Amino acid sequence: MFIFERNKYEIMKKTVLLLFTALLALPTFSQIKTPQPSPFSTIEQAVGLTDVKIEYSRPNRRGRTIFGDLVPYGATWRTGANANTTISFSDDVTIDGKSLKKGTYAIYTVPNKDSWDVIFYSDAMNWGTPEKWDESKVALKAKAQVSELPFKLESFTITPNNVMSDSMLLDFAWENTVASLAINVPTEETTMASIEKVMNGPAPGDYYSAATYYHDSGKDLKKAHEWIVKATDAMPDAYYMWRRRSLIEADLGMKKEAIASANKSLAAAQKANNQDYVKMNKDSLKEWGAK
Repeated sequence: MFIFERNKYEIMKKTVLLLFTALLALPTFSQIKTPQPSPFSTIEQAVGLTDVKIEYSRPNRRGRTIFGDLVPYGATWRTGANANTTISFSDDVTIDGKSLKKGTYAIYTVPNKDSWDVIFYSDAMNWGTPEKWDESKVALKAKAQVSELPFKLESFTITPNNVMSDSMLLDFAWENTVASLAINVPTEETTMASIEKVMNGPAPGDYYSAATYYHDSGKDLKKAHEWIVKATDAMPDAYYMWRRRSLIEADLGMKKEAIASANKSLAAAQKANNQDYVKMNKDSLKEWGAK
């Protein structure tokens, strides 16, 4: 009887010890962190007044032949790895002459040697390509032009390039291939609508912003001058406004007025100890032959 009880005690002791050891091991196992083979990336880019956001996972080449092999030509590709690659636009945009409504889209591509089809798919909640393709969810399809890179790129990369005030290139690059898609944003329409709305009851800063946009984009300089005069009349110590006024007057051929405005900007900049504007005004006065 004593031997039986002793054996029973030993078995229980070993069981408890094993359970305790297993419990100690669990936190260690759950805290292990390893790098993802296709790391996640987020890119946010302002294009004019439009916000563009791209989210995708980046597989690596690892010595493999990519296009025409790992990614077959003529087949729909998830354009990355893991969950859908997505792109979001804060405004309606134009791609390949076609309009795409603002919102979030999954990006699928059909790579070929000379060009890619880029597909903006309205259902962005799939894992990879949809189990059942729904053509009604294709919001827009466009052609991307293919170029050859002078080197081999290890990680798949999506990049906004050639970012201008009203357009950008969306580049898909991997191995020695880059496919580029032009995207246009409605900066002109948005800015003009904003100017027209604000001009109903503008503040000095609004006159300045409107005049600056008209001046920089080569629009009606007489209208730009009308607005900048109202801005400087309301804020006579704003050296940056007088600076803009002098530049507009110079472009209008109003040399005498431009020199006078530059001198006012210079005096106000010296008072504010803004050496950048001091130098810019001195350079302009010298260029315009001021005494």
